[in-house]
Amino acid sequence: MDLVIRVVEVKGKCPVYQAGDTFFLRDGYRLESDKPLCMHSLASLLPHYNALRISPPSKWGLAGRNNPQKAYVQCLDPMEHTGGGTAVFEISCKGA
Repeated sequence: MDLVIRVVEVKGKCPVYQAGDTFFLRDGYRLESDKPLCMHSLASLLPHYNALRISPPSKWGLAGRNNPQKAYVQCLDPMEHTGGGTAVFEISCKGA
């Protein structure tokens, strides 16, 4: 299954993402995006991407309160300390 990663919120001032930006993980290894990607976002996705391709987010404690079929993670930039921005990502599966 493919993953669709969408930025749902940016806290602070992220130099890379805006709410609504989307990128894809195809076939479990191919990142696709029309825009630049940030390493902080990839680091937050890396521990979870294989599990989310094959099992529900609730199994991993990542399910959304209002939409349990989607997972939520945030980037690793601690904006309160860096003055940067923390992006929150919504992850959903597409395809079979």
